[in-house]
Amino acid sequence: MPQAVEVKNLSKIYGSVRAIDGIDFEVGENEIFALIGPNGAGKSTTLRILATVLSPTSGSASVYGLDAQKDSDKVREIISYLPEEAGAYKALSGMAYLKFMAGLYSDDAGKQQEAISFALEIAGLGARIKEKAKNYSKGMTRKLLLARTVMMKPRLAILDEPTSGLDVINAMEIRNMIRGLAREGMAVLLSSHNMLEIEFLSDRVGIIHQGKIYETGTAKELKEKYNAKNLEEVFMAVVNQ
Repeated sequence: MPQAVEVKNLSKIYGSVRAIDGIDFEVGENEIFALIGPNGAGKSTTLRILATVLSPTSGSASVYGLDAQKDSDKVREIISYLPEEAGAYKALSGMAYLKFMAGLYSDDAGKQQEAISFALEIAGLGARIKEKAKNYSKGMTRKLLLARTVMMKPRLAILDEPTSGLDVINAMEIRNMIRGLAREGMAVLLSSHNMLEIEFLSDRVGIIHQGKIYETGTAKELKEKYNAKNLEEVFMAVVNQ
């Protein structure tokens, strides 16, 4: 059985800038794998290549054995992607938005209804799902977008800064949603600046800096290796090497 994600010697070059520079990592089935690093480290570029939004300059990126570039149509059938700056259609109610998105995913009325029911469960917005999205807080909008991302139960969810800008309560709710999805069989690849969040959420971590992955492992393994109290200390030790 192929890995959920397999990245080999992957690079993306913009002019003289190497956004990612020959990186390698894997994500297993049902695993939550996180990329951590500063702005410009290459996290979002890596996610966009695996989401088939960008093409790599060299190397390979595959999802369950399918090449993200050569087999992009097939890859899109089994993944879902939540960009950091994604937004909902503010003129639609939450319910109308989910129905619209379900219609894009499938022509089968039964599958659409199943997806909507699952999304409602994930969003947890109660009666407010009938309100227009323009009235939602950032936390409510992010929950709606996460529900949209996973409503068809993709084999791989790619999440870029899923809790960016949220308060503690909303962030915790979304983290718990993500862990629940992984327990139900979904692989998750995510990026975040919040290393304490990643320590709580992820099964394994990749530390990326200036386009290179310098370490991978569980939070516990990395903290022990660097005699650190948390992943922030690990990151600083790696960067300062």
